[in-house]
Amino acid sequence: MSLGHDNDGFGGGSGQTRTRLPEGGTGDPYDGTRRPPAARSSRSLITVVGVVVLLIAAIAFANRGDGDPEKSDANPSAAGNPTAATGVRPVTGKNGPIPTGFARNEQGAQSAAANYSVALVSADILNPGRRSEIVKQLFVQDKVAELEASFDKAYSREFLDKLGLDENGNAAAGLTYVSRTAPVGTKVTQFSDSAARVEVWCTGVFGTAGVSSTNPVTNDWFTITLALRWADNDWKVESFSQKEGPAPVNTDRTASDADAIATAVEEYGGFTYAR
Repeated sequence: MSLGHDNDGFGGGSGQTRTRLPEGGTGDPYDGTRRPPAARSSRSLITVVGVVVLLIAAIAFANRGDGDPEKSDANPSAAGNPTAATGVRPVTGKNGPIPTGFARNEQGAQSAAANYSVALVSADILNPGRRSEIVKQLFVQDKVAELEASFDKAYSREFLDKLGLDENGNAAAGLTYVSRTAPVGTKVTQFSDSAARVEVWCTGVFGTAGVSSTNPVTNDWFTITLALRWADNDWKVESFSQKEGPAPVNTDRTASDADAIATAVEEYGGFTYAR
């Protein structure tokens, strides 16, 4: 899903068609013989034992330490640092579904950027009333009027018509519009105690679920770059841009039907992302 018609922060998404090879035979195109049952049973037992050993080791490792998050020895600037809740707790409250009260450090800036990316590419951004609330919450005050006008122009009635949505961003009866973003990781490229630039690598699912949909739900990979400013005791967005990828190779997996996708969106809630 793109936030734009180009890479300026607003717009739609794309999909692709894959050919699924027929299944049958041994299930292994490189092996012309079927392993005897005894060999398969032995291999299955070894696999199960191996998984159990790994689980025990993981639990033991997780139980190390006193469990106090305030004593975590983390360096958010380190390359490849895991995206996990470490160091100072970055979120102290919420304004609606969007977290607020991020820490004034690199960790807080990354957490803010991740959560703001989710809001900027959500289904709510297509609803004029909710969009106004999101813009006022996420952006610095002197950019709100400009960004509201830009968003309103990008998400025009003509644009919504192409997605099969009404003027409020709602799908027709029997259809469910899906726009769910999941940050995969974050990277700080500039930082001071008053400003930061953070890249958020994302994936997500976008489209309209339903039997009669002409805009089926597909997945996408993209990176959002947010310029943040410390204002009103929180990180706020000053500007943002988007580019495609990095995208992995798609697996050859059977797609779920429209009802399964729509049900999943309704039953599985989103996350608050914190570093």
